[in-house]
Amino acid sequence: MSAWDDLVAATGENLVLDAPLGARTTYRVGGRAKGLLTLRSATDLEAWGPLLIATGVPWLVVGNGSNLLVADGSHEVVALTLEGELATATWADDNGGVRVQAGGGCDLPVLARQLSADGVVGFEWAVGVPGTIGGAAVMNAGGHGADMATNVETVTTWNGAWRTWSADDCAFAYRSSALHDLVVTGVTLQLTRGDAEQSKARLSEIVRWRRENQPGGANAGSVFRNPEGTSAGALIDGAGLKGLRVGTASVSTKHANFIIADPDGRAADVWALITEIRRRVEAATGVTLQLEHHTLGFEGKT
Repeated sequence: MSAWDDLVAATGENLVLDAPLGARTTYRVGGRAKGLLTLRSATDLEAWGPLLIATGVPWLVVGNGSNLLVADGSHEVVALTLEGELATATWADDNGGVRVQAGGGCDLPVLARQLSADGVVGFEWAVGVPGTIGGAAVMNAGGHGADMATNVETVTTWNGAWRTWSADDCAFAYRSSALHDLVVTGVTLQLTRGDAEQSKARLSEIVRWRRENQPGGANAGSVFRNPEGTSAGALIDGAGLKGLRVGTASVSTKHANFIIADPDGRAADVWALITEIRRRVEAATGVTLQLEHHTLGFEGKT
């Protein structure tokens, strides 16, 4: 049997072949993966990871798909999703603070609400980020004056071998880290106790602000990183691009750094609009916008 046959045989129903991938992203457009492998424990990863590596097929952790644009068509890639033990969190008081141990697949808004309800404060900002904590660590996600780097103590990853990273090792910077191309299986946060009612009010304020200032619909959050000294949204808005449409994709009229994909839209249209926005902003301002999204199938085109 081939290495791929070995992987299929070992993983059974945990591996879905020819799996919809674009449909799992928050854009809800794009193509399919060769396979979608669900991992529920470190044991799964230890057993199946070497088999996956042996196939030579690239892999991609998809999380909630909230910062990912997948090109239309079929892709020779195995998408990995973390569930079960790899998507649960526990926390306990520790030396005057609270240590949170979260699996890489933990949903950020859910975890933020759970911690707040227990009077654990400092992670309220995450209620507005529709991703997983693993993806948030990779991107150093943040908002409302904080980011992952603010509270990360350690990160555990796998890439053929296990490694535990200190916060310094992670080299956190604006929307980036040294954790790319790894499976983030766990994140340890150091937080504190506080007033649960005040924390609940903070959560409500963040949710209210997001609803008032950011669009709904099929989008993947901020498309471009903010250049030094300004915001991508301001540059796009200043270039008169709110509402600009290419096929089934349009620039949000509420926030210019968001692209909305139509139902049954095409990833190619989202990409064409990204390209056109970048071209027009550079022509108007001299600034070349840098993509914040992760992409699959558009490599070499950024």
